[in-house]
Amino acid sequence: MLRVALPRTAIIHHCANEVTEAGPRGAKRQAILVGMGVHAGFADLMVLCDGRVLFLELKAPKGRLRPNQEAFRDAMLAQGFGWALVRSVDDALGALADHGFTTRVRPARRVAS
Repeated sequence: MLRVALPRTAIIHHCANEVTEAGPRGAKRQAILVGMGVHAGFADLMVLCDGRVLFLELKAPKGRLRPNQEAFRDAMLAQGFGWALVRSVDDALGALADHGFTTRVRPARRVAS
């Protein structure tokens, strides 16, 4: 959806920073990734467009940030980068708009409950 919403010049990067394989093989893979510069808590997506940077952490509706994700968020915000927790496409579109990204799609209007 983000590729449709953003200009063609935008870069949307998924940061594959987790290993789901258990056991010694998974531990070895994790060590290799850390050696390559993987940073614990790094956001799931990084959006770069027109001189702007926005980190998006994707969570399920009831998902919670881990402590290393909170530390990453705080570090990015302290350095002046955009960061947002998104649970839906509308959240992502809203975060883009909130951080000054030009999009071709607008988030749905939210009805107050």
